[in-house]
Amino acid sequence: MNRRKFIKNSAATMAAFYIVPSHVLGGTRHIAPSDQLTRAIIGVGSMGRGHIRYPGANLVAICDVDNNHLKRALGLSPKGTKTYHDYRELLGDPGIDIVHIVTPPHWHGIMSVDAANAGKDIWCEKPMTRTIGEGLRVREAVKQNGRIFRLNTWFRFKDTFYGMKTTVQPVKKLVQSGLLGWPLKCTINASTGFNWKFFWIGKTDLDVQPVPAELDYNMWLGPAPFKPYHPHRVHGTFRGYWDYDGGGLGDMGQHYLDPVQYFLGKDNELPVRIEVDAAQQHPDAAGTWKRIELTYADGCKIVLDGENKDTNAAFLEGPAGKLFPGFRSTIPNLEKKLAAFPEPEPQLTDFSEAVKTRKKFALNEDNGFHSATLVNLAIMAVRLNRSLQFDPVKLQFINDPAANALIHQPMRAPWNI
Repeated sequence: MNRRKFIKNSAATMAAFYIVPSHVLGGTRHIAPSDQLTRAIIGVGSMGRGHIRYPGANLVAICDVDNNHLKRALGLSPKGTKTYHDYRELLGDPGIDIVHIVTPPHWHGIMSVDAANAGKDIWCEKPMTRTIGEGLRVREAVKQNGRIFRLNTWFRFKDTFYGMKTTVQPVKKLVQSGLLGWPLKCTINASTGFNWKFFWIGKTDLDVQPVPAELDYNMWLGPAPFKPYHPHRVHGTFRGYWDYDGGGLGDMGQHYLDPVQYFLGKDNELPVRIEVDAAQQHPDAAGTWKRIELTYADGCKIVLDGENKDTNAAFLEGPAGKLFPGFRSTIPNLEKKLAAFPEPEPQLTDFSEAVKTRKKFALNEDNGFHSATLVNLAIMAVRLNRSLQFDPVKLQFINDPAANALIHQPMRAPWNI
């Protein structure tokens, strides 16, 4: 071949290469920064319907195992929105970029892994997963498939944090400044709103009732053990049962604990000791508890004061000062002193931008796994009704087979993760 023919053929070959869609080449749909993203919602109960109008991506599909939920959501959705009963069929739709998982937590792990394997980016409700083992698998699948993951609790980067009259950023700046000293104790109680949903518990006297015609109860249970149907087990009150969540702690725990993990600088650390004061728990229905303490190797401690015993406790306490709800402090001229210190590092808080640029979202599969694990450690201590020693490197409990058995809990066939 002479030089002219070589150049001509090479140019044609390169042109053909560049017009082949990247999702054909690599199994992942490429999104140019100017493109409009598409999104689907799995689980369109009251919470899921509240996300229909979120900006940043066009809603193109919804999925639910309750036909009544689908009908209500479809009436609120854009014209042409597809409906699915089985989320696996939705994941097979190549026109969907982002999957928003708004199901009970016992589904979060399986659906997140399946979505990652299907090449979808993931927006998952809290808690990230119901077990530590499922969280590990989600983190692994997200990384293996090069996906962008967002966990839907936002207090580490926006909105006024419960009881503090400020966003978390000034608290983060205060901790980074060292003005409070080290180690720190963080107490979360009613003064920071922690009594909200605290009494979200299950019932122990449920009678068997017929499954409504509109609900596929077997699919709703999915990987959870089979239990006879009762309306209190599903939809708005499912959080009171260990099979699906962990009571009010599972519902709200990550909202409270993730920001604390962030401003303490513990995004890559976990506690070594979990101490609990609680009544004996029912094997099926989650109950209340009085106090949980999570202690790190360096002495930092998070106290969950369920009975609101320490009404005058500081939100943050260190050897050099205290910070109370309302951002009141024992440190004189705090605002003036803080002005001399640098601001916390900026975070990527626009999920659409994270998807388009393929950069990690502020709350992702890594730091989200750690704050979800904080919640799960607390739930496990309550459920077993005893204090636990934890190895944060091996991610195992020390000399406690019963606690270790809760890390990777079995799933009902044919489901697995």
